[in-house]
Amino acid sequence: MRILVTGARGKVGAATVDRLLQDGHEVTAVDIAPAVNERAREVIYVQADLTDAGHVAAVVPGHDGVVHAGAIPGPRHNPQHVIFQNNLMATYHVIEAAERSGVRRLVHLSSETVPGFSYPRRYFHADYAPIDEEHRVRPHDAYAMSKWFGEELMDASVQRSDLTGVSVRPTWLQWEGNVERNVGPIVRAQGTDKSASFWSYVSVYDLADLIVAALTADLPGHEVVYCAAADNAAGRPLHDMVRRHFVDEVELRPVDRPDASGISTAKAARLFGWKPRRSWRDMLDEGGRLLPEPQGLLTAGETGVQRGWRAMS
Repeated sequence: MRILVTGARGKVGAATVDRLLQDGHEVTAVDIAPAVNERAREVIYVQADLTDAGHVAAVVPGHDGVVHAGAIPGPRHNPQHVIFQNNLMATYHVIEAAERSGVRRLVHLSSETVPGFSYPRRYFHADYAPIDEEHRVRPHDAYAMSKWFGEELMDASVQRSDLTGVSVRPTWLQWEGNVERNVGPIVRAQGTDKSASFWSYVSVYDLADLIVAALTADLPGHEVVYCAAADNAAGRPLHDMVRRHFVDEVELRPVDRPDASGISTAKAARLFGWKPRRSWRDMLDEGGRLLPEPQGLLTAGETGVQRGWRAMS
């Protein structure tokens, strides 16, 4: 397949580019960063501003599928109106261009923040654990709203056209380059810290696997699925931690293992046969420090994220 990946210079985009190349797909990478004007490597790289409808209309045609990962990736480092305008209009333009140019399949990167309890202006928490796609949605911040409205745009598009697609809600994304900084302190805290998403995280490589599975699946309509690791970042029994921090205010639902993630991926497993294969334990020791093997890959520039960056530079 000919696949377009937006936001290709981010960790999600780069890991997805690497996985698509491994599977033999022809990849076009798009991001707002300038291109390196030298001999092309494994992918075609195009600089484009996704908030400009003309840019998007120029790069989308000619592809069988689109992975839309281009966005401001969180609510904290840009003004709220900038996040909302950038993310929502980029998604609108990508969906419109895909629909008009006959793209068959679109995978939209949404977010675990959509239900709203990750960054609420007035505190509230999830109703039950593990969280799943049926949980009510009440976003407060511009980032979560932009992702939720993106899911609504996907719903509208598949109803009026031949486009089909999946919105993937990944939880906290980890790879060799950030896992010690992010997950290490949670490992060391051993469940004593509170977590809005119930200590959920996911390897960016498991996310890339799910993206490719969703992209190549022959399913109608538009589906929303979560993406999370099988275990939680604290490495402790989920039910015990929820009871400790939320007492009886959060309903406890069955889990497959004691140290389960606080987010269920049962729907992704049912639809695509996907299951997370990676854990923080593959990258960190019990003290939350990076293990020698991932450190070696990182130093050598041979992680999947780094290979993806190199393929488009």
